[in-house]
Amino acid sequence: MTANISISLLDQLHEISIRAGNAIMDVYATDFDVETKGDTSPVTKADKLAEEIITAALKDEVKTPYPIIGEEAFSDGLAPTEIGSTFWLVDPLDGTREFVKRNGEFTVNIALIDAGRPVLGFVYAPAKGSIYVGSPHGAAASLDGGELKQISCRPVPEKGLTALLSRSHRSTEMDNFLKNYTVAEEMSSGSSLKFCLVAAGMADIYPRLGRTMEWDTAAGHAVILAAGGSVKDLNGNELSYGKPGFENPHFVAYGKQDN
Repeated sequence: MTANISISLLDQLHEISIRAGNAIMDVYATDFDVETKGDTSPVTKADKLAEEIITAALKDEVKTPYPIIGEEAFSDGLAPTEIGSTFWLVDPLDGTREFVKRNGEFTVNIALIDAGRPVLGFVYAPAKGSIYVGSPHGAAASLDGGELKQISCRPVPEKGLTALLSRSHRSTEMDNFLKNYTVAEEMSSGSSLKFCLVAAGMADIYPRLGRTMEWDTAAGHAVILAAGGSVKDLNGNELSYGKPGFENPHFVAYGKQDN
């Protein structure tokens, strides 16, 4: 691994995530407007403000030498085109649909990619006060209500899997896919919180059979990897990053199991 990940960097990213989350919550408390981007996805002032905060902090405070690919900058055609093997992926407000619905299930996602693999990820849910971290410095961790604890994926329960499904993207294709597994229970959640719930041992599998971008998945993927799980495409290959256009194939996030 060529990326330099220090404890001080983790502290900085923790503070940056919270700062971006506070800005998001300030907008959340207002009667905000919702615009539609070219790909028909929604965007708000909170998305743009949070990305500005994160990008500026990575450049000016962290003084990162690595390129930064932010969702909104990419959408506006302003993201770097030469990224090399190490770069940041930023989704300043993952789950904008959940933000608009005001259900609290949205997150700030910051991830560092090295040689196609997410080696560091922060997922912060500001409305819930929960933060999840995955890094090379040990097991994944969560910080909830001031309590820091290590988290890990659980072994598959004897009764069957708990499947995590997107609150906004259920389909017949998904129902057919799940027939390949023994599913004892289904749960729904928004944004990258689904990755974190698998990493925390609250669910066992999260399939996504729809369009996602790399910034949607990278931070949660890092948390799952640190927790002992995996995120694979439908051919069984670990999801990789730095692909042309930054678009993901269909994928499945797994807890501790042989797949």
